[in-house]
Amino acid sequence: MSTDPTPTGRREQRADGTYVVLTRTFRAPIEDVWAAITEPDRLARWIGRWTGDPEAGTVRFHMLYEGENGEPEEYTIDTCDAPTRLELTSHMAYDASTPATWHLELDLAEAGGVTTLTFAQSIPDATMAGSIGPGWEYYLDRLVAAETGSDPAAIGFDAYYPALSGHYGDLST
Repeated sequence: MSTDPTPTGRREQRADGTYVVLTRTFRAPIEDVWAAITEPDRLARWIGRWTGDPEAGTVRFHMLYEGENGEPEEYTIDTCDAPTRLELTSHMAYDASTPATWHLELDLAEAGGVTTLTFAQSIPDATMAGSIGPGWEYYLDRLVAAETGSDPAAIGFDAYYPALSGHYGDLST
């Protein structure tokens, strides 16, 4: 699939730091979109799979489309208010030498048969924005493809990175 993605993310300063924020809309009930971002089999279509017991407050999440298929990371479930809000935190390495705390917020709202997903990720180090933003554009477009009956595999990461890096790098300044 030939794509020429346009960056949609924006910078948002919040009480606990700087975030990159992206939105996507779906002609679907909020419960369907909630299932797409929380159910392991639905997640596996576009990003990865979690295992564990969410009732315990943590899950292990394994990215499935990162090339090397690295080790699963542990995520703390900070808030789970189905079907409108999910907050997660993970402590993982951004790269081999840079540990990072990732705080993710996913908010859903439905109006007139359209559900809007607002996705936000904290950016603890401004230099990370140039790769984090394109990555989320890619994954959220894969989510849209999965939920609209298109093939997420037809979306290539190379169209997003490094092409969108400048936009996200500029947001961090």
